[in-house]
Order: sequence, then C-alpha cells, then structure tokens
Amino acid sequence: MPTLTERLTTRGWRMTPQRRVISALFDVSASQHVHLTADDVLEQAVAVLPDISRATVYNTLGELVDAGELLAVSVGDRITRYDPNVHTEHHHLVCTGCGAIFDVPALPVPPPSPGGEAGGFVVEAAEVIYRGRCARCAGQDA
Repeated sequence: MPTLTERLTTRGWRMTPQRRVISALFDVSASQHVHLTADDVLEQAVAVLPDISRATVYNTLGELVDAGELLAVSVGDRITRYDPNVHTEHHHLVCTGCGAIFDVPALPVPPPSPGGEAGGFVVEAAEVIYRGRCARCAGQDA
C-alpha cells in the first residue's frame, strides 16, 4: 500500500515543506496505527520544521480529509483525531483508561434502515466505536 506522501505526490499535490512534514507524520502513524490529534501533529511538526504554524497544520488536515486521504474520527471526547487508514473498512476500539484508539475490521452486517424499506432512508456510511480497556490498562487493574 502506498504511503500518504506517495499518494499525494501521485495525485500531483504541491508538496511544500509543511505538507511533506505532515504527510510523513501520518506515514509513520499508519504503520504504528496511531490516531493523531491536530495538536499532536503540530507538536511533532514543529520539532522538524520550527516555523510551521497552527493554521497551516489545521488547513492541511482539513484538505487531507476533504481529499479522502485522512479520516476525521470523533469518539465522543470533542477532540478530533486523524486516521490515515482510509483504504480498509474498519471500526474503532477506544480505551476508557488511556484514551488510545485501535482499528478493528468492520463487521459485514448492514445497519437497519429506520422505518424499513418504506422509510426511504439510504445508509451511506456507519461508524462503530467499541469502548473498553486496552491490554496495558486492563493489566494495571489486576
């Protein structure tokens, strides 16, 4: 699977130093299955490119979501996280202890349509969030 940086280059995106740093962060996070917040991206990007601005990070994240290259994931804590796993249908596990988010394969069960067939509702997407404790947090409880 091509990295985000490779996909953006193939799409003909102008790879400014700022975009290159941000996409490289997601190339690494994809291999580690990390879901970064905008503040995470800003903090890590500043370490590499000190003059990158908060506005550039937020604008670039918005552009990547609009282009379908990142998923904006909200798990109920009012903080958006960005998921580079856009090519595999999946749901998320959220640890109630540490807040870590993990990808899990989507179940092949279609969601019900409100009102049945007569309701005329067409489901276009579904998000499932499982909550529990990760192995590390569950081990701390023992």
